[in-house]
Amino acid sequence: MSTSKIVWTQIDEAPALASYSLLPIVQAFTRGTGVEVETSDISLSGRILAQFPERLQEDQRVEDNLARLGELTQDPSANIIKLPNISASVPQLKAAIRELQGQGYDIPDYPSDPSTDEERETQSRYATVLGSAVNPVLREGNSDRRAPQSVKNFAKKHPHRLGPWTAENRARVVSMSEGDFYGHEQSVVMTADDTLTITLMTPQGDTVLKDGVSVLEGEIVDGTFMSVSALRAFYAEQIEAAKSEDLLLSLHLKATMMKVSDPVLFGHAVSVWLGEVMDTHADAFREAGVNPNLGLGALHSSIEALPQETQEAIRADIDAVFEQRPALAMVDSDKGITNLHVPSDVIIDASMPVVIRDSGQMWDAKGGQRETLAMVPDRSYGPMYQAVVEEHKKNGALDPATIGSVPNVGLMAQKAEEYGSHPTTFVVPAAGTVRVSTADGTVLMEHEVETGDIWRMARVRDIPVQDWVKLAVTRARATGAPAVFYLDDARAHDRNVIAKVERYLLDHDTEGLEIVVLPPVEAITYCLEQIRAGKDAISVTGNVLRDYLTDLFPILELGTSAKMLSVVPLLNGGGLFETGAGGSAPKHVQQFVKENYLRWDSLGEFSALGASLEHLATTQDNAKAQVLADTLDQAIATFLDENKSPARKLGSIDNRGSHYYLALYWARALAAQDADAELRERFTPVAQALGDGEEQITSELIGAQGEPVDLGGYYRPDPQRASAAMRPSPTLNAVVDGM
Repeated sequence: MSTSKIVWTQIDEAPALASYSLLPIVQAFTRGTGVEVETSDISLSGRILAQFPERLQEDQRVEDNLARLGELTQDPSANIIKLPNISASVPQLKAAIRELQGQGYDIPDYPSDPSTDEERETQSRYATVLGSAVNPVLREGNSDRRAPQSVKNFAKKHPHRLGPWTAENRARVVSMSEGDFYGHEQSVVMTADDTLTITLMTPQGDTVLKDGVSVLEGEIVDGTFMSVSALRAFYAEQIEAAKSEDLLLSLHLKATMMKVSDPVLFGHAVSVWLGEVMDTHADAFREAGVNPNLGLGALHSSIEALPQETQEAIRADIDAVFEQRPALAMVDSDKGITNLHVPSDVIIDASMPVVIRDSGQMWDAKGGQRETLAMVPDRSYGPMYQAVVEEHKKNGALDPATIGSVPNVGLMAQKAEEYGSHPTTFVVPAAGTVRVSTADGTVLMEHEVETGDIWRMARVRDIPVQDWVKLAVTRARATGAPAVFYLDDARAHDRNVIAKVERYLLDHDTEGLEIVVLPPVEAITYCLEQIRAGKDAISVTGNVLRDYLTDLFPILELGTSAKMLSVVPLLNGGGLFETGAGGSAPKHVQQFVKENYLRWDSLGEFSALGASLEHLATTQDNAKAQVLADTLDQAIATFLDENKSPARKLGSIDNRGSHYYLALYWARALAAQDADAELRERFTPVAQALGDGEEQITSELIGAQGEPVDLGGYYRPDPQRASAAMRPSPTLNAVVDGM
C-alpha cells in the first residue's frame, strides 16, 4: 500500500497543547491505512530558532520548516493541516526571545534601534518572524471558509446568547473622513512584466525605499498612505466625542499581521491620549527608550529604570490624564490592562465581533460593560462595522436558532492584498514625494507625503483573481446561495478588481446563479438581510475582509470562529486545511497553567482532519481514507449531539475529555460501517475498550484537574511535561498506544 502524508503543524499556545492529546489519537486511527500523519514545527519559537542555526548546538537546531512547507505547497500531493499560530508583535517576539534564552538557547536580543551592521542583520532576521510570517507562505491558494453543517445544526439546536440591541443604543464605530489609506489610494494594472522601484524624493535628495519589486503582466499594484497629522486629529476628535457623550473609548487595529503600519497607528493613539505628558517628559522618555508603538504597558516598564522621583512624576501626570479623558476600554479590568496597553491585545477581527455580540459594549475599569465608541481609523472597512451596528439598532440582535449562514470565499493566493505585513510598507522619514516607477522610468503613481506618514504598496496577481472568481462560482453553484463580491467602485483598487471579476465571470456558466457586486456597507447589509430571513449568502472578499468576516459571522452564528472549516485548494492541486481562529488561545493557556483545565475546543481540528482525509481519498485514490473521513463526520455529529465539547467549569470534561469522546464515537462508527471489513474488524475491539473504560477514563481525566501545571515554558513548552499534562489517563493511553 502506498503511503500518503498529512503534515500537522506544530504551533503555539492552546492548540499546540491540544495536539499533545489529539495527535496520538489521530496517528493511531490512521496507522495502517496508507495515511501517515507527520508534524512540522512552525511555532513562533521554532521560527525564531530556525533563524540562528550557527549559534545553536546541534541538538537545539530547528529546521526552517516554514520554508520547507512553502515548497511543499507547490506539490500537487501536498496535504497540510495548519493550526492557529502566533502572528507575533514586537512585545511577543521579545518575550519569546527571553524565554528561549532562559532555556539555554544562545540567540541574540531583538535590537529595536539597530546601530551596527550586526544589529541590523539581526533585526532583519527577526523581521521574517514577526507578524503574518506563516500565512503568506502557506496560503498558495484562495480560501473557502464555512461552518460544517453538523456545527451549524448544533448551533441552531443549542443557540448561544447574543446581547440585545435597541434603537436607543449609543454605541458606534467611527472612521476618518479624509487623509487615510482609502482616500489616498492609487491603483494600476500592469500591461507587461516589469520591475518597480519605490523612491522618496525630497529637496535634500532621493532615497530608494525599495527596488527590484518584480511584477507580472495583469497584476494590480496599489499605492497609498496614511496622513499621520489627519490620524492624530481624528484621535483627538474622538477622545473629545467619547468624553462629551460619556462613551467608553476603544481602538481596533491589527498590530500583529499588519506589523509595519498598525503598530505605528497604535502608537499615535497612545501619544495623543497622553497629550502633554509626551512633551513634558520627552527627555526622560528618550532616556528610558520609551516607544509609544509598544503601548502603555511597555512605557510603564521602561520608566522603571529612571530615578524614583521622575517615575512618580510621570505616573502622577499619566493618572491625571486618565482623570481628564473618557473611560478607556479594558482588556483586563482586574489587572488594570487597558485597550492601549499592548498593541497585540485588541485585534480588530476578533474584537469587533465581540463588541457587536455584546450589544456594542466593552469592559470598563470597574469590571462592568458600557457602550463604546469604537475607533477603526481607515475607512476602507470601518464603515462596514458601523453598518452592522446600525442594522442591529434597527432590527435587534440576530437569533442563532433561526438565522442562515455567511460562508466566505477569500482572495489570498500568492500573497494577494497582504495589507501591512508585506515588505513594501514604510514610515516616511522625510517630507517629499513617494514615486513608483517602472524599469524604464515610467511613473506609475506618486504621493505627496509628510514626515512620519505611512506609505504602503499592495499587489494582486492575475491568476489568483481568476481562481477566486472560479471558486466563488463553484460555491454558488454547489450551494444555491447568492455570491456577494464586497467591492467598492469608489475605491481605486476595487475598480480594477471589479473589471477583472466582470471579465472572468464570462468564463463560467452563471445561468441561474445570483452573483452581485456591492460596496462593503451595502454587501454586509445584504448578507444580514439574507440570514435574518433564514437564508445563506456567500461573502466573496479580498484578504482583509476574509480575515474580518470569518470571525464576525461565525461569532454571531456559532458563538466562536474556532469551529469553522477552512479549506484552501492550493493552486497546484494540493490542499491546505486550517483549523479556525486562535484568538482565545492565550487565555486558555493561562487557565491551564493555573488549574490544569484546558477549555480549547478542537472542533476546528476535527473538521479540518475530515476534509484533509477526504482530499487524500479523492486525489490519492485511497478508499480507506474515505472511510476514515466518512466515519469521522459521523463521529463529529454524535460528538455535537451528545454535547461533549469542553465545558466552562473545572470538574467537567475539558479539551482532553473531548478528545476521548471523539475517539470513542469514531471507533464506534468504524466498527459499524460496512465499506471496509478490515477497518471494521480492527476497530471493533477498540470501540469496546473505549466504551468499557468510559467511567475510568473520565475519572482519570477529571481527577487530573485543579492543580497548577509547570509546562517548562509558554512559547516553547517542554515536550515531555506537556505530553504528560495532556495525556493524564493511563487507561485511555493504553488503548490508543496499543492500536
